[in-house]
Amino acid sequence: MISSLLVANRGEIACRVFRTCHELGIRTVAVYSDADANALHARVADSAVRLPGSSPAETYLRGELIVKAAVAAGADAVHPGYGFLSENADFARAVLDAGLVWVGPSPEAIEAMASKTRAKELMAAAGVPLLAPLDPDAVTEKDLPVLVKASAGGGGRGMRVVRELVDLKDELAAASAEAESAFGDGTVFVEPYVEHARHVEVQIVADGHGTVWALGTRDCSLQRRHQKVIEEAPAPGLGPETEQRLLSAATAAARTISYTGAGTVEFLVSAGGDEEDRVHFLEMNTRLQVEHPVTEAVFGTDLVALQLRVAEGGTLDGDPPAPSGHAVEARLYAEDPAQDWAPQTGTLHRLAVPGVRLDTGYGDGDTIGVHYDAMLAKAVAHAPTRAEAIRRLAGALERATVHGPVTNRDLLVRSLRHEEFTAARMNTAFYAHHLADLTEATPDPYAPLAAALADAHGRSRFGGGWRNLPSQPQSRRYLVAGEEHEVHYRHTRQGPAADGVHVVQAGADLVVLEIEGVRRKFAVSRYGDRVHVNDTTLTALPRFPAPEPDHAPGSLLAPMPGTVVRLAEGLTEGTPVRSGQPLIWLEAMKMEHKITSPTAGTLTALRVSTGQQVEVGTLLAVVEPT
Repeated sequence: MISSLLVANRGEIACRVFRTCHELGIRTVAVYSDADANALHARVADSAVRLPGSSPAETYLRGELIVKAAVAAGADAVHPGYGFLSENADFARAVLDAGLVWVGPSPEAIEAMASKTRAKELMAAAGVPLLAPLDPDAVTEKDLPVLVKASAGGGGRGMRVVRELVDLKDELAAASAEAESAFGDGTVFVEPYVEHARHVEVQIVADGHGTVWALGTRDCSLQRRHQKVIEEAPAPGLGPETEQRLLSAATAAARTISYTGAGTVEFLVSAGGDEEDRVHFLEMNTRLQVEHPVTEAVFGTDLVALQLRVAEGGTLDGDPPAPSGHAVEARLYAEDPAQDWAPQTGTLHRLAVPGVRLDTGYGDGDTIGVHYDAMLAKAVAHAPTRAEAIRRLAGALERATVHGPVTNRDLLVRSLRHEEFTAARMNTAFYAHHLADLTEATPDPYAPLAAALADAHGRSRFGGGWRNLPSQPQSRRYLVAGEEHEVHYRHTRQGPAADGVHVVQAGADLVVLEIEGVRRKFAVSRYGDRVHVNDTTLTALPRFPAPEPDHAPGSLLAPMPGTVVRLAEGLTEGTPVRSGQPLIWLEAMKMEHKITSPTAGTLTALRVSTGQQVEVGTLLAVVEPT
């Protein structure tokens, strides 16, 4: 039996595996990069081993260092988590060669599914329905749109939708470059892109004695940049015939490669009635998925515990547990959906989501850096019905305390309450159709006043309290959703007062206002010049603002901290550029972001080079308009 386990990963999944290990009495070992020296997963493990360096290539992608760490720490097993080396057959072999238990499928099974092109060949032979790859050199207008995909890896990296034939060559090159950077393998392929399809997957668990469980379906259609945002189990609205085809195809896929452990078989399901539904195999992920908690909730099981049981040679019961109810999961990301999903960094001062399961790799006060994924946490709600689970999760997120960088919390709440989602009419184009409405700024109009009153009370504690005599009106300025707001209040003998509202209570962290006969509570927290009032975030502005930096017209500034990973081919000062032309690619939090020319003109300055680290606002280049 396993007595000590190393998780070859970081963050939320490492913490998740450690939680089950602690319940089972298994000692835990973490590995951490220099950037993760004080990360939660390193703090909660029984012991931890440093991997020198900060980038994934230096640390979590160095299989030989991780095996050495496991041996040095006395671990007898390795769990790969997801991402990084979790689907690397050579790493699995290295773990086994070191005499350690590998908590995952065999290296041969990983290899069979590691290449998406090879996986499609195997599934076709097994009779699993799929989308046949296209010859990139033979794609015609009638084949469009098509999807360019990386053969290795996943998580949306190396994927491009191509709608114009003229763009195919460039997108193949861009996808290949991103795949090479992310997975060390630049192989890409092309397949038909199915518009308005749903992304449905099946959770598989198999032991080494011939038993395969298909633990129902999950719908993961709400995605951004081909990465999942909201997932649920079971997938709603599937007819019994479609569901059975999915379960049978997933089971056949697992048996074809003699799969053991936990894995996921992913499909596209075309829209339409049950008799019209078409099921297309996408890929098999030979690891645990981020969204596994919704299956755990519905089936009342612990998938990590099952992985450990199978790795120890144990058996599964003949039949899987019966499902019950519905579960929905939302991924809380440190990103700004209204700004092209730009990742955000900084200090996470406070994170609390009441009433639901919360899986996270962060604690209060932790720093969100640029090296790793932008996901802060996963919130999961389970209830007897889908409608109840959605309501519970949306309410919990709305009441959540998320103090720190900008997140997608508001987007999640609005998505869960959107009529297409509640009616289960969503597909993978959901955000392409509705993002503008879902990200429209709707700050609380009374938040600036509450912030000002709380701030005034806080300052009064150091200056003698509220004045006993009436005084001149006071004012404060705040930036809210990109707009400046100025609020006015005054001190009276009865306490603070403001026009149009009755100030019931004004404390440093709680303000109560009576507005048109209704009392409302405003929880206020301040961190430097950033103020959080309920779910509205404000920036306190100084009385005398500093002058703005002087940038020439056409200056391209870094919208986020990150690394310059590519420049447009042949880009030098003096190069003519067209409006919208991609010039510079930044990578931050495992995502690439294109910096495009705002106008047609000439590149008059190029201030960065490949590999350079930049901060928000760094001048990257200057385009002089024609």
